Amino acid sequence: MPTFSDRIDGLRPSPIRTVLSVVDRPGMVSFAGGLPAAAALPAWSGSVGPETLQYGASEGEPALRRAVADHLHALGVDTTADRVIILSGSQQGIDLVAKLMIDAGTITAVDDPTYLAALQVLRLYGADFTGLDDTGLADASLAYVVPTFANPTGACASGPERDRIADTCRENGTVLFEDDPYRELAYADVDRTPIVARMHGASWIYQGSFSKTFAPGLRLGFMTASPDLFDRLVMLKQAVDLHSSRLSQQIVLDAITGSGWQDRLDSLVDFYRDRRDGFDELLRTYFADLADWTSPPGGLFFWLRLREPMDTRRLLDEAVGRGVAFMPGEEFYAGPPTLGTMRLNFSHADHDDADRGLRILADLVAERFDRRGS
Repeated sequence: MPTFSDRIDGLRPSPIRTVLSVVDRPGMVSFAGGLPAAAALPAWSGSVGPETLQYGASEGEPALRRAVADHLHALGVDTTADRVIILSGSQQGIDLVAKLMIDAGTITAVDDPTYLAALQVLRLYGADFTGLDDTGLADASLAYVVPTFANPTGACASGPERDRIADTCRENGTVLFEDDPYRELAYADVDRTPIVARMHGASWIYQGSFSKTFAPGLRLGFMTASPDLFDRLVMLKQAVDLHSSRLSQQIVLDAITGSGWQDRLDSLVDFYRDRRDGFDELLRTYFADLADWTSPPGGLFFWLRLREPMDTRRLLDEAVGRGVAFMPGEEFYAGPPTLGTMRLNFSHADHDDADRGLRILADLVAERFDRRGS
């Protein structure tokens, strides 16, 4: 019998990946993962030279790193191209930061609820969780935040709230890790200035992704960090996969430096805003008496709070059996979960599928309410 590491005892399968395994079933309507709409994915007809198929630098392709650094500098982030790493997806970035910062018992501040896959990685390395209030930040070695169109809630932190987090982390020596994959998908005029732009003289890490604005199948993201952390992150990257796909990097570079990139972003925002608004109308049709929610100012998710508390994890199998997938909200809590919450993705399903799926899901919730009341 093999002997496994101690951390494996705390490893659980990702419910997101489990749910996504059924998405391709015929007739399945998925509100589960943050899948872009198929119609929003790009076509690519470029060509590559032989150098693109050779080994490359761990930090990534120089031209892509420059493009990312220029973009971040315009947002107020204090970085340069030589402090940018190209990641094999932002999930790799979370793993690198956890390896850098987390030992068993390391106090880590997070929103509650927060991104499920980040919780999975942080738990794997032994993090103990606290909140993002001033007391929690004062005690924490690391703070993981998704302040702009948060996963799962869709909420966007205000300017004063961003100031508070930056000031408290700086005063207490807490390393701030800002995960920002949704910032380009803004449907309202809100403060999206990265918190790390307020962190001069402190320790911070910032990452983004090309999955939501371009193509998730390329598995490409980016990371930058304050000078005291960057070199260690590069060494960790070298130990994991040497470098990210050079072909993926070339495809992304061609896209984001092309003349049509801003037009693509503008069209994407308009497309998803329409889907969000249509989804909100359907929620009002089917869930008005069952749940409360706020239309998100950006991102890809609605966060529902059912009028009666129930563990929505127990609804999932029956929902999938009826042809609908969703993410139980209880999975997104670092501590004891708030019962009766659901994360619904609005970007993937078209209007007809969303109508059918929400009607089925509402019927299922209403049946559970009736059973509890009888």
